[in-house]
Amino acid sequence: MNSEEKGNSLEPEDIASTGTGSRLETTKLPEAGPEDTNPAASIATPQAVEAIEQHVDADGSPSSSLDHEPRTDEAVPPIAVKSVFVKKQQSFFEEQPLPVIEMAPRIVRYRTRREVLAFGIGAVAAAASAGFLLPQATLSRLGVRRDLSSSGKKWLLNKALRIDDDVAEALYSRNRMVSTYTRSQTTPIKNNYNGATPDPGYISGWNLTLDGLSTGLSVSLDIRKLMNRFPVHEQITLFVCVEGWSAIAWWAGLRFDDLLRAYPPISQAKWARVESSVNLDASGNPDPYFASIDLATARHPQTLLVTHHSGQPLTVEHGAPLRLLVPVKLGLKNVKAVTRITYSAEEPRDYWTQYGYSSYDGI
Repeated sequence: MNSEEKGNSLEPEDIASTGTGSRLETTKLPEAGPEDTNPAASIATPQAVEAIEQHVDADGSPSSSLDHEPRTDEAVPPIAVKSVFVKKQQSFFEEQPLPVIEMAPRIVRYRTRREVLAFGIGAVAAAASAGFLLPQATLSRLGVRRDLSSSGKKWLLNKALRIDDDVAEALYSRNRMVSTYTRSQTTPIKNNYNGATPDPGYISGWNLTLDGLSTGLSVSLDIRKLMNRFPVHEQITLFVCVEGWSAIAWWAGLRFDDLLRAYPPISQAKWARVESSVNLDASGNPDPYFASIDLATARHPQTLLVTHHSGQPLTVEHGAPLRLLVPVKLGLKNVKAVTRITYSAEEPRDYWTQYGYSSYDGI
């Protein structure tokens, strides 16, 4: 250290050598770096910069008393402290802060219970299924002596799948609405019959038959009766296919709930079987298509019996003259060219469940 630097130093040994009998210790604040751009962080309060004076004895040992009297040889102007918030410029690669989401405590508790229930049941089912599907040699080492046959494993997998459906059904809410869109957001939708598109010759003799009604009678309605009796509702929603594609489509038709009110099912009914007798297989042969839908879903405000697509009457490719639209379900539940609806207390067979698929198919 050169003499100029040493003369300006406040090191204890230099102060002690002045003969004043006291030593001043100061705390040096860290210099602000280039990222410390917040003025509030660089403004200190008088308490933070107060000098601490300690009296020392002749032998250099500090005394226990602290002198807080202000120094008279140096004027200390009052410091106005004001919090100033300045947005820091963030680097492109810097981690961005998470958005703040405010939610009522009651809703948080409700959603947390739902999520814990779903996760817990799903985890237990997955663990049990995975355990019993292990090779018998592995199970024997673990002390488990149950050997599942091929049919037994299939049964177990189907049961695990059914548990998932049961949980989804238990958490279903009629008040939950799917997102809606504007007409400018619509996208083309495929002609996705599970077989061949039927010939339009059936349309002239088409009618909708209702069975399982509280009257004990069957009712037959043509498309004119349906359109004249019930108000038309339009909606633009996302159609999701089990094959992995989706489309935003503009639909119009009557609400399924309005049909249920006009023609009530039997009191114990919980399910509806929706059938298309004009459906064909890939070879063009008759192959009636049918799907089960629970009445709670049928009464959902967005569940429609559609008569129009993109402002025009349905074409054969999209299920003329009446098709089912259930936005809260996968596309395989949205039966085209509906010819019969049957209400029942027990869950009816579903076209795809006979091939091992789930029957709930919720989104």
